[in-house]
Amino acid sequence: MPRRKRKGLSFYHRRKKISSSTVREIFSWLFGILVSVFIAFVLVYFVGMTTRVIGVSMEPTIDNGEKVYINRIAYLLSSPKVGDVVVFLPNGNENSHYYVKRVVAKPGDAVQIVGGRLYVNNVMEENTEVIFDKMADAGIAETPILLGRDEYFVLGDNRNNSEDSRAANIGPIEKKHILGEAWFHSNGTLEGTGFVK
Repeated sequence: MPRRKRKGLSFYHRRKKISSSTVREIFSWLFGILVSVFIAFVLVYFVGMTTRVIGVSMEPTIDNGEKVYINRIAYLLSSPKVGDVVVFLPNGNENSHYYVKRVVAKPGDAVQIVGGRLYVNNVMEENTEVIFDKMADAGIAETPILLGRDEYFVLGDNRNNSEDSRAANIGPIEKKHILGEAWFHSNGTLEGTGFVK
């Protein structure tokens, strides 16, 4: 005689099996989220830093008070080039504000200012994109300066209103004190060797 099934409560539950495709999908979502967080961190830390220009030393290229975005990755694998606009702390002084200037000479170059004009390796600077005024004050570059290893000579584009490598308290800038390359500013982007508004 067949047994009759009892009606009533049953506490037996079938275990649900998680398929391998579901596990793969969960891991792919987790991996995607972790990669996104990592990329966001890298972008904010290395690329997303900003500073404001203080003073008129980079006019007309960058105006006083403009926000400048700093590419901190730029010089991890390469070095600043002549024409680059860099952001640095003078002598690594953490209590100073960030300076924004243009690189005019690189390590190994000889720099001198004669008759208000910049000479690098005894050749007068020529720049077809930006016309610079004659410099009234040569500062420490009145006599030739031979840049050492990892040293850069920087000047502001507004050369008669700029505290830069000509000043004895700043002098040549060591690469380790360069925070990064000024990537673009609030009113324009960087193209070629100068900012374009």
